[in-house]
Amino acid sequence: MDANDVVNGRDRILNDVLFQKGKKGLTTKLYSFLLFYAVIYMGNAVYGTFLPVYLHNAKFSQEQIGMLLSLGPLVAMFGQPVWGALGDRAKTKNSVLCFLLIGSGVSILFFPLSQHFIYLLVLICVFMFFQTSIFAISDAITLEELDRHPSWSFGWIRLGGTVGFAAMSLVFGIAAKSYIGSMFPVYAGTMAAALLLLWRFPPAVSRHANVTGKRFRELFRNGKLMFYLGINFVVQITLGYYYAFFPIYFKEMGGDSMLLGWSMVISSLSELPFLLYSGKIFKRVSISVLLIVAALASSVRWFLFSVIGDPLWILPVQVLHGIIFIVLSVTLATFINREVPSEWKASGQTLNGLLSLGAARIIGSFLGGIMSSAYGMRQVFLYSSWVSMSCVIVFGLVILIRRKDRKISAH
Repeated sequence: MDANDVVNGRDRILNDVLFQKGKKGLTTKLYSFLLFYAVIYMGNAVYGTFLPVYLHNAKFSQEQIGMLLSLGPLVAMFGQPVWGALGDRAKTKNSVLCFLLIGSGVSILFFPLSQHFIYLLVLICVFMFFQTSIFAISDAITLEELDRHPSWSFGWIRLGGTVGFAAMSLVFGIAAKSYIGSMFPVYAGTMAAALLLLWRFPPAVSRHANVTGKRFRELFRNGKLMFYLGINFVVQITLGYYYAFFPIYFKEMGGDSMLLGWSMVISSLSELPFLLYSGKIFKRVSISVLLIVAALASSVRWFLFSVIGDPLWILPVQVLHGIIFIVLSVTLATFINREVPSEWKASGQTLNGLLSLGAARIIGSFLGGIMSSAYGMRQVFLYSSWVSMSCVIVFGLVILIRRKDRKISAH
């Protein structure tokens, strides 16, 4: 063996070591993202599922609960463009997300101080100003990192959120039977854990010099994006009513907090098939078809809610959740990441959040509260079914007409 063989052998060993270190580094980053999503969705399970129950236990009327849960998203609508612009202009999006996590974690600790209506109204607005944009900025950071690692799948990372939501729904459902007020420090704890995981993220994209105030106008000119956002918006209105009033509806039907937790576990775990196979699904099924299927599933789900009287029979119906929310959120997030210019990605994600988590939730919770008081929650779920079916018919016809026009122009 000569000197060259020794040198070449040493280089091969060195390269193998570096490759293994790089591979280990990528795996560590992947697990950091996975755990981060698990933690922030744990917080969402606590707040989103059990705040309506907390307000109901505090003896607020359905109109008051509808107002409390709708004005928060209204304030968040003004916050979404602000956070989106800051995310696009900041040196790193991580710093913006850090601020959102701290703001939501700290503000929620003030909830137990008073159950006065005006106090809670102001506090929910402050909390939602920070909380609503967490998911949009998180998606923007994650999807940008995924662009650097094509072997990673957003569905697999988002899987962490599903598992975290399911686990926390079950665990806190048991705790809520004795002391529902513990939801506030528990949520703050999840945000602290998310902050620690965020520090393990690589810096997400430097400042873009060509970001201007015209970014939202440019996004609105994207006809395909607006079409998809339109379908999402209509279905999210019905989901807004579901998130605001289903916990109350379920408990009035006879289910306790633990059974409510189990219903959320089932709805969360139903997301697993789509998350696991989303990459293959996107290659074989068009986005428009996926969104229409989600709208159809929501129509069936709300109709069944309106005719079922036993809380135990609600549990299998929750499986339909896996064809609705996760399909809408992952499909839109992926499409925006693919179609929107890199300097507007955070704004694109926050525009989606503004419409789906802002305007749609306002309509669903505020009008839902008024209509529930007038007609009853069971009847409003039936109306929600009609709204979703109207979406299927209208947007489905538009898709068919467009396809026929393309076929004619092709000939």
